[in-house]
Amino acid sequence: MKLTVLMDNHTHINEYYLGEPAACYYLEDGDRRILFDVGYSDAFLQNAAKMGIDLGTVDTIAFSHGHDDHTRGLQYLKDKIDLQSVKVVAHPLCFQPKQAEGNDVGAPYNTAEMAKMCELSLTKEPMKLSDHITFLGEIPRLNDFEKPKLKSQINIDGNWEDDALIDDTALVYDSADGLWIITGCSHSGICNITEYAKQIFKTERIAGIIGGFHLFEVNEQVIKTIDYFEANKVAQLYPSHCVSFKAKAKIHERHPIHEVGVGLTMQWD
Repeated sequence: MKLTVLMDNHTHINEYYLGEPAACYYLEDGDRRILFDVGYSDAFLQNAAKMGIDLGTVDTIAFSHGHDDHTRGLQYLKDKIDLQSVKVVAHPLCFQPKQAEGNDVGAPYNTAEMAKMCELSLTKEPMKLSDHITFLGEIPRLNDFEKPKLKSQINIDGNWEDDALIDDTALVYDSADGLWIITGCSHSGICNITEYAKQIFKTERIAGIIGGFHLFEVNEQVIKTIDYFEANKVAQLYPSHCVSFKAKAKIHERHPIHEVGVGLTMQWD
């Protein structure tokens, strides 16, 4: 399996791609071509073209959650490729309207519009996307140090309510060396996500984690997250997107991390 970072907050030095505070990964597993999130603008399309990646071959798009920095690029992608035969996988709440401080922070299309645009599959349950890649679905929230930060609202049946981001999820690649967790923002908690992946796959082996951990301040959550990584012998860490420099530095003190930027490619058996 090959993973290519098409969008992240950062680009690598001497890699002349576009970056933005968003996320998009391109996954190749056998003959399957999968996009995990689609960034905020059309920048991921420009990056893919420069990398020689034909997004017209994509057969599946999976969404980590419904925020605009992970979904808004869809309005640009639909003008470039025919989505009618593309399978889109997401949590049932992914395309509900979302707002923060009065601003629209949700997906560019609602559920009904998505159903007309593509082969929409909404699920709370784990779903296999390829031979080795699984969409986790709704993540059980078990750790008291990973409580959701209720800073936005979601519209359910016409009513606005605090958004606990129940739609937040992740992908798992089942490699020969253990599980690779691929996240968007980890609003549901990176430790909760990892623990659920272990439960689904009935293994304790975590080969690595790449993606957003939603950690910003050096606080109890960061310390307990590092403790969790060490206790579970997570082999490799690639924090990206929504992880601050301070949080990365603190993690790196005890558990060396790898840099992530647009253009990064990884291959796993």
